[in-house]
Amino acid sequence: MKHKPITPTVRPLTRDEFAKRLGGVSIAVLLPCHNEEVTIAKCVTDFLEALPSATVYVYDNNSTDRTAEVAAAAGAVVRREPNKGKGQVVRRMFSDIDADVYVMADGDNTYDAASAPFLVAHLLSNHLDMVVGAREPVDQNAYRFGHVIGNKLLTFVAGVIFGNRFTDMESGYRVFSRRFVKTFPALSRGFEIEPDLNVHALELWLPVDEMMTPYRERPEGSISKLSTIKDGTRILLLIIRLFRVEKPMTFYGLGAAFLSLLSLAFGLPLVFEYFADGEVRLPTAVLASALMLTAALSLVCGLILDTVTHGRREIKRLHYQAHATAPWRRVDDEVPELLRVS
Repeated sequence: MKHKPITPTVRPLTRDEFAKRLGGVSIAVLLPCHNEEVTIAKCVTDFLEALPSATVYVYDNNSTDRTAEVAAAAGAVVRREPNKGKGQVVRRMFSDIDADVYVMADGDNTYDAASAPFLVAHLLSNHLDMVVGAREPVDQNAYRFGHVIGNKLLTFVAGVIFGNRFTDMESGYRVFSRRFVKTFPALSRGFEIEPDLNVHALELWLPVDEMMTPYRERPEGSISKLSTIKDGTRILLLIIRLFRVEKPMTFYGLGAAFLSLLSLAFGLPLVFEYFADGEVRLPTAVLASALMLTAALSLVCGLILDTVTHGRREIKRLHYQAHATAPWRRVDDEVPELLRVS
């Protein structure tokens, strides 16, 4: 059954009352940036307005413009990560910053900051570890056609392999608990970090959810850093690699099944020929035997690696359970009226 992101409901509550309800919960807004001088100021001020008690961190990733200066002037805590790539920045942010709740978005002002309280409230009220802001375009040109097709294809592939719990696996708008952030082995270097986050949650069966959030077109003068072909290929390769690493029995079992069928396709006619005239084509017989031996080897590799993966998953799960979740707050249906998602 396909998962459908929920749409938040609203009851009147002022911003100050909402902030008071979250008393004692520290919130960090994480904005990885590369050459976002045009948009970063608006992005920072919008998140400070939506989450008055939060600290906004902007991590400048080798920008050649005034991104860092503009972000600092807008009220953000600015830090730098010299290793280029969104995955590199996320790894640094997750390592450096301590908070109860983490809100991650891009600095291009395409994500709706006013939706952040809904996401935070849903996470806290339901003891979740990650809430994904599934993108709902509000502008005709918010989504490039190639990105739409690529995202749907990658979401479908990941859903088939790891389970269909997300409808927008490439969304960069997410809210995390502290125990998710501090137990996530961030190994990706580029835009493939989002699928990596999803697979981590799916493999450990962590409590996660999605909420619909408005998604806008980039403002004039702001340029996307995402390459549909290049980054889409890297993401697809990451999914294949994670499939091999996280589900080795299935991965190598499929390889073994394919090689076995190929061996039978070459070998069975030889058996019939032998019974018919007593002769065997030696090269074909050798090929069929080699394919069957390779299939057996693939199956054995899958069995061994599956045991290793099971042990790794147990260790990750125990490490995850050693961290406390964010303080529980019942605020999911009492978010500020002024923050209504349009």
